[in-house]
Amino acid sequence: MESCDLGGRRQGPIWHRKPGPAARRGVIVNIIHSVKGYHSKTIRFLNVAFDSSGDSLLAGDQQGNIYVFDLNGNRFNLVQRTMQACTALAFNLRRKTEFLVALADYSIKCFDTETKELVSWMRGHESSVSSISIHGSGRYAITTSRDTAQLWDLDTFQRKRKLNVRQSVGIQKVFFLPLSNTILSCFKDNSVFAWEFDTLHCKYQLPTPVEGSVLLYKVFAVTRDGRIFVAGGKSNHLHLWCLESRKLIRIIQMPAKVRAVRHLEFLPDCFDGGSNQVLGVLSQDNVMRFINIETCKLLFDIGSHEEGISTAAVSPSGRYIASVMENGSLNLYSVHALIQEGDKPPPPMFKVVEDWSKCTSEANKLAMRVTSGRSERPWKSKGSKIQTRLLKLQVDTSLENKENELPGGLNKKRLQALLKGFGEYPAKYRMFVWRSLLQLPENHLAFSSLIDKGTHSAFVNIQKEYPIKSRKLLRVLQRTLSALAHWSAIFAETPYIPLLAFPFVKLFQNNQLICFEVVATVVVNLCQHWFEYFPNPPVNVLSMMENVLAHHDKELLQHLIKYNVTSQVYAWPLLETLFSEVLTREEWLKVFDNIFSNHPSYFLMIVVAYIICCRAPLLHCDQTADFEYFFHHRNNLDINVVIKEAYHLMEATPLDIHPQRMLDDFVPLTKGQYPVFNKYPKFIVDYQTQERERIRQDEIEYLRERQLAHELEAKAQEQKAEDEAWYRKQELLREAEEQRRKMLLEEEEKLAERRQRLAAVKKELKVKELQFLDASRRRFLKYQQDQRQMELKRLDDEIARKASMREQETAATVQDMEVRWMELESRRQLFEQVTEENLAKAEQKRVDADWRLQALHKLRCDDQDREKRYNEIAKLLHDNRVKEAELLKAVREAEDKKDTFNICVAQWEEVIWKKAQLEEEQKVAAAAHEHRKQFLEDKMNDALELAEKLQREDGYFERLRDLRAGRTEKGVEHQQVPRLGNICLNDLSASESSSHVSLDRRREALACQERELMAEVRRLRQKLASQARTRRPPACFQATKWTP
Repeated sequence: MESCDLGGRRQGPIWHRKPGPAARRGVIVNIIHSVKGYHSKTIRFLNVAFDSSGDSLLAGDQQGNIYVFDLNGNRFNLVQRTMQACTALAFNLRRKTEFLVALADYSIKCFDTETKELVSWMRGHESSVSSISIHGSGRYAITTSRDTAQLWDLDTFQRKRKLNVRQSVGIQKVFFLPLSNTILSCFKDNSVFAWEFDTLHCKYQLPTPVEGSVLLYKVFAVTRDGRIFVAGGKSNHLHLWCLESRKLIRIIQMPAKVRAVRHLEFLPDCFDGGSNQVLGVLSQDNVMRFINIETCKLLFDIGSHEEGISTAAVSPSGRYIASVMENGSLNLYSVHALIQEGDKPPPPMFKVVEDWSKCTSEANKLAMRVTSGRSERPWKSKGSKIQTRLLKLQVDTSLENKENELPGGLNKKRLQALLKGFGEYPAKYRMFVWRSLLQLPENHLAFSSLIDKGTHSAFVNIQKEYPIKSRKLLRVLQRTLSALAHWSAIFAETPYIPLLAFPFVKLFQNNQLICFEVVATVVVNLCQHWFEYFPNPPVNVLSMMENVLAHHDKELLQHLIKYNVTSQVYAWPLLETLFSEVLTREEWLKVFDNIFSNHPSYFLMIVVAYIICCRAPLLHCDQTADFEYFFHHRNNLDINVVIKEAYHLMEATPLDIHPQRMLDDFVPLTKGQYPVFNKYPKFIVDYQTQERERIRQDEIEYLRERQLAHELEAKAQEQKAEDEAWYRKQELLREAEEQRRKMLLEEEEKLAERRQRLAAVKKELKVKELQFLDASRRRFLKYQQDQRQMELKRLDDEIARKASMREQETAATVQDMEVRWMELESRRQLFEQVTEENLAKAEQKRVDADWRLQALHKLRCDDQDREKRYNEIAKLLHDNRVKEAELLKAVREAEDKKDTFNICVAQWEEVIWKKAQLEEEQKVAAAAHEHRKQFLEDKMNDALELAEKLQREDGYFERLRDLRAGRTEKGVEHQQVPRLGNICLNDLSASESSSHVSLDRRREALACQERELMAEVRRLRQKLASQARTRRPPACFQATKWTP
């Protein structure tokens, strides 16, 4: 098996050669942390936790060292030293490098594994944190202690909500369900509640099982899909709940050797989809067994009686199991190797007690199948037939079995047999056995209420009476005694209660609750009838012991009586100190192993046995001081002989004098609240309390008055010292004044001499200063003269330079003026040339306009001729119409006269010819009209283009554009006039009237256009004339008059 000793290293490899699957019992490496020095020791690991990948392991030891083990990289690294033990660990699922650690001071800290710095510090718990649960998103965490559970926001590290419970109900565990927004809370009264995470409203509560199957839930586990919930406790039964149906679906019974379950953990599988089937069960024998919850078969187990497991964690990937061993080391197991080692089919060791869905709710109908025992190593045991038997739950058991059954799965008879065989309990399990024998209730809330009352006034100055070196031990003793005094007033007045409680305080100083309950149980059972004669020693108890001593050793009793040694000398010191003065630690532990395992009367018997076993040295004592010294100091005595003698006295003492007849049986403390303890004379205690309070008040008053007197005396002394100091100061001042006067006279004489010297020196300095000033003045005058000469020269140069520059500028200006005059002359000539060209163009335009007017006059004559022709044509058409009527009439007459047929035909041909001739004339007239129209449009376009050109030059002819647009519209109207075409003989009248209308419209349009054109030409001439007059003097040109 590979071993790794961290020692004082901060980092290094975990293993030098990783073991294969054939490693012994699947152990990959055993990690220890040893410290070498004068006192070499091993530092115990306390908690372990895996990250979400399962490849990194976080471990904390009892000194606050936090290590990170990288299983893939084969490296370990010390990431933090908190200097106090950790109680819980967890990785942050959101920020992979951060982890949470709960410390012994009830705080939670967040550290970073890379920077090794503190990220946040969260406070709020008043007791140690037992578990940390991280939400699947990694943003929230729940921390659980015995009295409260708190919800934290891991982004801001602020507390969001707090779960408080009643004092009578404690919290076992509060955690997030995987793959959901549900919080599951488990309490000590077996109640399980589910809460909605967003609103924190209660979703449901799991019902209480039937009466016959109830067990005290201590540990819990949930599958990765959040569907199956398993609970266990101080029993070998496991309850399986279905959270979807909220029903108890199965009860699994572990083997008989399992009497209590300490830890539960599901083993993940990559192929089960989160519905884990393998459950790890860590029992009180420190062996962790992995079973299949469906088949109830043992797959493999880890740990043994020699190498027990304290706690364990399973990686989320299901590859590794990390366990903290009882010896403080850390074991890392390979699940693959464990499964291969356990491949041989072992006999089924577990049976389903009952399938809850198939049974009724009555306890008497709940049946379970219990299997026989098995060997230590199931995969090496020989196959054998499994013997099973059907048992029913037994509701009534015998009184003897009830008395012998102890919490934690122990049996008092077996413990007594073990004690008789070995003489003592194993040191490793002694505290556990004592807690089971005394049946401590662990009333956290009741004890907290006693502690919250503070230190009792009777034990405020206990360090003066008992100067203990260890401050921690003194503080625990003070708290325990104060809690006893608050529980019952008698313990504040009992002077020997610190002696009685001190050995238990020293033994249980790390667990104050257990310490208090052990002392309270001892007082209630072993100290019966002790306080009936308070404040005197318990005379009745001492008398019982004296009777037993008289019966078994009269000679020794007579010797003690002879020298006036009473039971208050030889028995009471042993009782009030519980043998702590006369026995060593190992002897005292062995004695109380036997006392706690027997009847309370055994305590008195062991006192008598101690006296009888010491009879030889006692018979040689004859002084009272010797007897007192003997019973307050250690003696050479075999404690095993004393224990055997005590058992002999228990059996050989007659019943009439046996202390068992006077003392009650062992009664444990009640759960929830501690019992009332009032077996003492209350009036005496009250009187002593009142007297003590009065004495305390008197003492306070006396101390106040003494303090006041001391203050007055101190003030008087201070005033006296101040007066003496004042007189001394006055004397010193007078002497200092005389001395100062003498020194002043001497200084005045020296000052006069210095003044004379200074006057001479000043005179010399004045002469030198005048000489220096004269030389400086002369040098300055010369410097000024030189400066003025240089200034004059510079001014002359500047004047010459400016004169030359002025001449150059004048010449340049003259040249610029000449160039500008030439430019103006060329522009004037160019302007005159352009003006002449414009005038020539205007004259040409006037000629063109005259020609166009002539053309228009000719067109007007043509129109008149055409109108005459149209009249003629109309007359011809009228004649034709008349002739046609006559022809029709002749045709009608020809019907009777067939001989005139040829004449009609000839006339009809003549009509047709005239009609064709008329059509030809109409076509010629239409062609001439179109030609004239096109000619007019061309001329108008030329005139408009000329006008536009002039407008581009001068910008005065915007009117011509409007005229052109008007002409275009009128042209369109002319185009829309229907042309004359072939006219039917029946429609001649309609065409004639339409032709007359169209000709009249055309003449009117041409006359209007002619007038507009003449007006525009006149305006154009006027504008050109005005422009010419403005450009050139009017004397240079003759007056020109534009005529239409």
